[in-house]
Amino acid sequence: MSKIESTLDKAVAKIPALRDKLKARLCKLWQKASPTISPWLSKVSNIDYATAKAFTLKYKWRIFFLVIILYAGSKTYNYFFPASTKVGGPVTVTTMVVDKKDIPLIIEATGTIVSNSIVDIRPMVTNTVSKIHIKDGEEVKQGQLLFTLDDRNNKANFDRLSALADDAQSQYLRAKELVAKNFISKAGLETSFANAKAAQSAARSAQVQLSFDSIRSPINGRAGIINVFPGSLVQASNVVTTATSSTATSSVGSMVTITQLNPINVQFVIPEKDIPVLLENQLDGEPLTVKVTVGEGSKRVFEGKVLVIDNQVDPSIAAVRVKAQIPNEAMTLLPGQFARVSLVANNLQGVLAIPSQAIVINPRGRLVYIVDGDGKASSKLIKVIYEYQGTSVITGIEPGDRVVVEGKQNLRPGSKVKEAKSAEQKKVTPTTPPSATDKK
Repeated sequence: MSKIESTLDKAVAKIPALRDKLKARLCKLWQKASPTISPWLSKVSNIDYATAKAFTLKYKWRIFFLVIILYAGSKTYNYFFPASTKVGGPVTVTTMVVDKKDIPLIIEATGTIVSNSIVDIRPMVTNTVSKIHIKDGEEVKQGQLLFTLDDRNNKANFDRLSALADDAQSQYLRAKELVAKNFISKAGLETSFANAKAAQSAARSAQVQLSFDSIRSPINGRAGIINVFPGSLVQASNVVTTATSSTATSSVGSMVTITQLNPINVQFVIPEKDIPVLLENQLDGEPLTVKVTVGEGSKRVFEGKVLVIDNQVDPSIAAVRVKAQIPNEAMTLLPGQFARVSLVANNLQGVLAIPSQAIVINPRGRLVYIVDGDGKASSKLIKVIYEYQGTSVITGIEPGDRVVVEGKQNLRPGSKVKEAKSAEQKKVTPTTPPSATDKK
């Protein structure tokens, strides 16, 4: 290490001497060349407008012929060695002709399937279940008998009060006959009428109480799992609780839940920025259309209509709730399922749409390459108004322009291009831009 360090120290010490030698050498070279260069520098520094004008007028024809020769030489060089040849020939591209068309404005969201109507069946009185008339998962109709409770006591009470009501009515009729013969006073008739009315009201009350022993479905729908059995004691306004042990599972709560499945609803949220578009289209009177898919591998699309847009925005998520209704004839949708929703919020009419892959992004912004009639490419700056699933609605070009879709990575302004002729590329790029609905 000591030898290396000493060698480095000697090399560093020689640097100033080498610098002085180089400086002296340059000074000698300048002194030799100065007598030759100085006259030319003095002449150049002394040139003024009058001198330049006199020189031009004196040698004008020579200058003119020199320009002609240079121009002809440049054209000849470009003719035999064109720019496209120097860069490798025309670039193979795939193009499409842009034309005006209508594009649906689609807002995508995620939501949850919810029932249009769901009812927990609970008893109005405390009683014992006598008979169950349905099975788990059965489709029921509105008014269909579901459960029968032990009605012996209520039926006996209703029969007793009905008999008293009939007897009071008979006494009232006899009192009317006696008043007509002046055997009793009108006050007695009024008392008999009041007794008959009271007895009838008591009988109707007993009839209502008896009807509580027959529990019927208030809606059309599908029954869930039945939580009671014949002989189970049910109570009014009980709370849903489930207890599981090592031997059994017991449930206390609704006797059964009836869920309407057809039609069914989907509830989702829309960002606050899209609310004006929704409300403007609602004013037209036509309900907005939605397309719903459920599940990862499901290919079936359910179409429906928007029912309602909520009247307030949730500030915590800056979004508004929207509920739509979709048909469910096959009963394949169940409440609580995760759903993907595509809402057709508007229809962009007479716009220019191109595949998103045709757009080039550079520091100047977004641009596309246009092919003119001579087969040369030129770039045009554009503005993207709307983009959905590989299709972009843009401004900045004109209808009828040929836009480069594939091969743009090799293009420069002024490049010669040629159209790809393979059948595979023709299938990839359509002659007209597809709408968002078609792509979906």
